[in-house]
Amino acid sequence: MVPSRSDTWLRRFTELIGGPLGRRTGPGIVDPGFFTIERVLVIMTTIAAVVAILAKTPCRAAGWTAPEMYYRACYSDWPVLFHSRDMGEGFFPYFSGGFEYPVLLGMIAGITAWLVPETGEAAGALIYFDINALLIVGAWIVTVLATSRMSARRPWDAAMVAVAPGIILAGTINWDLWAVMLASLAMLAFARNQVLLAGVLIGLGTATKLYPVLLLGAILVLAVRTGKYRPFLATLGAAAGAWLAVNLPVALINFEAWTYFFTFSNDRAAGYSSGWFAYNLLAKQVGLPTMDAGAVNAAALGLFALACIAIAVAGLAAPRRPRMAQLVFLIVAAFILTNKVYSPQFVVWLIPLVALAYPRWRDFLLWQFVEVLHWWATWLYLAKTTGGGDSQQNIDEAYYVMAVVAHMAALLYIMARVLHHMWYPEEDPVRTRGVDDPQGGPFADAGDRFVWKDRPHPPVRLAEPPETRK
Repeated sequence: MVPSRSDTWLRRFTELIGGPLGRRTGPGIVDPGFFTIERVLVIMTTIAAVVAILAKTPCRAAGWTAPEMYYRACYSDWPVLFHSRDMGEGFFPYFSGGFEYPVLLGMIAGITAWLVPETGEAAGALIYFDINALLIVGAWIVTVLATSRMSARRPWDAAMVAVAPGIILAGTINWDLWAVMLASLAMLAFARNQVLLAGVLIGLGTATKLYPVLLLGAILVLAVRTGKYRPFLATLGAAAGAWLAVNLPVALINFEAWTYFFTFSNDRAAGYSSGWFAYNLLAKQVGLPTMDAGAVNAAALGLFALACIAIAVAGLAAPRRPRMAQLVFLIVAAFILTNKVYSPQFVVWLIPLVALAYPRWRDFLLWQFVEVLHWWATWLYLAKTTGGGDSQQNIDEAYYVMAVVAHMAALLYIMARVLHHMWYPEEDPVRTRGVDDPQGGPFADAGDRFVWKDRPHPPVRLAEPPETRK
């Protein structure tokens, strides 16, 4: 599906390059030569990656010091951790001591530190950033290609991932794109009925960042609806095996260091940009009691459980079996919104899922615009609270809370649109021309065995592509 044909909003912006693609120039009619879809997507991603690195130029030139790195909006965890954890002096996560990230991510952090030659501290931090940035760009490209290949007739939807402002600005903050790549490859493997490989990739992704395990929730809902439990059990078993293969040796070698991530996550207070942090800021101003780590943990877990139940009910009660990407997006988005940590880089988790679940450019760019505003507000707030910057250059707490509420509201809006397409599948742009579920794998084209409160639904008629309508 060509975006300039299927997306009426995007079609308006193609006049500068000759207008939307014509009927006689569609894919399969004219040989594109060197510029195949995937090669163009790689070129787009490479250009976006160059922009992302250029955005870090102020810190690459002057170093990552507070509050300048906040005012210049070029903060990255990599050089900060390289310095604070003495990685240039031989510290290796989990073997030398605890680390605040899962095991596989700790291995990535440690191995890339080995690649840094013995230089001065500032030069070492810069080289460490550059090495990790180069590897992250590779993960970004793989994510784009995986998204394109599991999009069936809509490979151009992966362009959202290639040029997303959220990835350009936040992709080099942390190692999150490694987990995003593994989750995307897991969904691609599942779409190709390679359930064991999908499980292994989910397990490895969970050993990098916890969120890829949420893919199993979507698979479970589809298994219940179709009555096909073998794909879920096989994926679950492979995921558990892969996760244990990474974590068990480390736990046996240094159990105390292995448990550090879990105790750190449990004991830490509400993180910046989360709804819980915004509540505590407001509570202090109006004299209400604030929530400590224990209270936030309980409330976040409870809300996430309720959200998962609501998503499962929606998935089982919808007129037609939901698409895999729709369920995964809703679960991951609910996890981020209810979690006590909502770091700016978490937006990169969602971008490939939005491209698959709701490929509408207008709403996508509006959401990204709000995320960019929140991204700036975060650095200006951190310059005040942790960087000791000049108060005249910082953002007031009220405006920061407004930015947090806005980026949460924007995500809730995308969730609402996805739910709307689940309930009215005839309006889903992915399901045109008889397409069922490009990411469904063993569940694609399967009939229903269980529907919540099974009741008659109006017949579902799939929408025709815009170019075929009379």
